[in-house]
Amino acid sequence: MNKKGLAIVMRTRMKLTTPSERSLSPAANEGNNLASSSEINQSDGSIARLARDEKDKIYSQKLHSPGNTYRGFEFVRETMHSAISMNKTEVLDNVLNNFSEGYSSLSHEDRRKLLLLLAKEYDLNRTQIREMMKQYLGLELPSVSGEKAQSSGTEDDGSLFAFYRTERNLRHALKPTYEVLFERLNTHPGGLKFLSIIRADILSILAHKHPWIEDNIASLRALDSYLKEKLITWLSPAALELHHITWDDSASLLEKIVAYEAVHPISSLTDLKRRLGVGRRCFGYLHPAIPGEPLIFIEVALLKNVAQTIQEVLWDDPPIPECESTCALFYSISSTQPGLAGINLGKFLIKRVIKLVKRDMPHISTFATLSPIPGFMQWLLSKLASPSKLTETETGGMSRSSAESFGSTFRENILEPEEERALFDSSVEFAAGASGMEVMWNLLTDANFGWINSARLLSVLKPPLMRLCARYLLQEKKRGKALDSVANFHLQNGAMVERLNWMADRSEKGLLQSGGIMVNYVYRLDNIEEYAQSYFSSGHIHTSADLCCYVEHEAIGPLKENETTRSVVS
Repeated sequence: MNKKGLAIVMRTRMKLTTPSERSLSPAANEGNNLASSSEINQSDGSIARLARDEKDKIYSQKLHSPGNTYRGFEFVRETMHSAISMNKTEVLDNVLNNFSEGYSSLSHEDRRKLLLLLAKEYDLNRTQIREMMKQYLGLELPSVSGEKAQSSGTEDDGSLFAFYRTERNLRHALKPTYEVLFERLNTHPGGLKFLSIIRADILSILAHKHPWIEDNIASLRALDSYLKEKLITWLSPAALELHHITWDDSASLLEKIVAYEAVHPISSLTDLKRRLGVGRRCFGYLHPAIPGEPLIFIEVALLKNVAQTIQEVLWDDPPIPECESTCALFYSISSTQPGLAGINLGKFLIKRVIKLVKRDMPHISTFATLSPIPGFMQWLLSKLASPSKLTETETGGMSRSSAESFGSTFRENILEPEEERALFDSSVEFAAGASGMEVMWNLLTDANFGWINSARLLSVLKPPLMRLCARYLLQEKKRGKALDSVANFHLQNGAMVERLNWMADRSEKGLLQSGGIMVNYVYRLDNIEEYAQSYFSSGHIHTSADLCCYVEHEAIGPLKENETTRSVVS
């Protein structure tokens, strides 16, 4: 094994933490000078400036004292306040460093306390805003041209000046105080990464229903929303570099690809080299503020036809010559930063990769995916389950609360009469049940997945599972959009649903998530924007005629003829 391979293996075998734990790692501690990007107050009197300067001086002395090793909650709270209120740029760098390092050393509980304090005590001054609004509403509107001819231009100018001044002050007051902290961290070395860690912690707090969250959820959500908006601005496509990741990249970067691959785990160095070698591509978005670490990356296979199983992609056979390929298949897209959840970098990444591949390989005519369906089995089991099973059983990580979240329609009879008869006839030696739905539940919840080893059961289960999977993807909605998260991602990016693939992923993860079924989404270059817009505006899902046949007889109603699209895969 060469030195690079050894380095990747050693670093990967070291502490690879979970996403929530990764967010606890220290931010970078580097850089010397940082100019403040926003001011707390527009103007201050000389007394206020002197007081602030004296406070900065005291803090600087404390910061550089030999015995300064304490990193407890109160110290971090004090450094956070100083990072917001301080104006001396020569000290600010050290303050931000101490805040990021101190924050990283805090326990989960202390982080929650600090973030709640940030959300509540450094929010908007709503009393001040109300007074300014009253002042604004009390201003007399300037005369419109042609009205009040007796008014002089000087009076109008004065009235407009009062409006402009009040509007400017209102705009400033409508920015929460914690914006100063975000802005200063963003321009600080390592600060953007640290901000993503802070947001990961906020999301973790919101996801775990701690008792004290209910009273403070509005403040925390406002904090998250504001930070998310800032990150979207700072991570605009213009600020991101599209990087073609190869085996020649640094060992540290390749180690991150291994560590963060979320869809199909990389099993060995040989597997990694194959994914970066002939017939394969890997592209990632890099940001100059987080060097050597892709924010998101996508893996591409160059094939003759759109793959129907993941094993075709993960190298059952040697790759074809790249010049013979006609399809670029996106088979994995992974984000490396939990704190960037909800920021759709993948949309821009896919479009830029399509453009780049089309430019470099004009013979590629089809751009498709082989995608998991992570929510299908959870949805299906909630439909199959009796109330007692919903209460007593946890399968594939589905708790009672998550199963009940799908609504009260779980007792709908989702099997056709012929499907139910076939299940009874074929499952005698495998599973019992009073109904076809109970038999299917018992088969699918078998911890050993015994049903996939029986050709007879596979042939019996295929029709209902494929039909119900099509219904799940095309007709089950949440707020007017596809219920499945991966489907929603690709549809909002302008893809169409092309084909379902039976037993495409026989791994434990694939069977737990979707019963082994995978789906091809296709990006048709001439229709990407049209499809994205129709999905955004009305939730309309474009699909192939072949896939549409699965759901034409559903009680929910057939898809209209103009909702189908000619199949483009072979």
